Amino acid sequence: MTGMNSGLNALEPQLARELEERVSLATREDTARGLFFNGALGAVKVLGGDSAVQRCIEAAGEKKYVDFFNYPVASFLKLAFTAAQVMGPQLGGFDSALRRMGVQATTDFLSSAAGKTLLLLASNNPKRMVGNLHSGYRAAVSYGERGVKWTGDTSGVFTMKRDFMTPAYHEGVLQAVIEAVGGKQVQVQGRKTGPLDSEYSLAWQ
Repeated sequence: MTGMNSGLNALEPQLARELEERVSLATREDTARGLFFNGALGAVKVLGGDSAVQRCIEAAGEKKYVDFFNYPVASFLKLAFTAAQVMGPQLGGFDSALRRMGVQATTDFLSSAAGKTLLLLASNNPKRMVGNLHSGYRAAVSYGERGVKWTGDTSGVFTMKRDFMTPAYHEGVLQAVIEAVGGKQVQVQGRKTGPLDSEYSLAWQ
């Protein structure tokens, strides 16, 4: 992988190609909050120890992250793919590790001021939460467009345009936000619809 950090050398060729494609589409203006970096690194430390954390930090290119500072999403992609490779064996595979990171990202965001506002507006109503989720994403990242089409009171299709993270990651995010406001038996099934586009079938009780 030309230009990629040596910390990413352990990635399987298919994953390395996908990472390189996503990174190549990112600009300097495409940023994510430091809390997502810290959440992923925290999970890596629990499962892989300090040496695994160091490997992820080397891949991302920063030594320290401040929760509410903005950092390039390209760096987060490198960190997340490396972290998923590190944690995958203990979590059931690469995609399962990315889902876990999505859940962690949601937990961290909902504990922030912006996240608490989102929870307040949702009033323990999953449909209201999903309907307002585009504003939550705007508070967390600088890129992308998101929307939802309802297929019932407890089901819908959530769409994302120009979002750099993989469907597996956002499956974790969406499941966690619905569960956070009382959704039960949550089902989220994502699929890629373009290089940076995806859609998610949602259902809960």
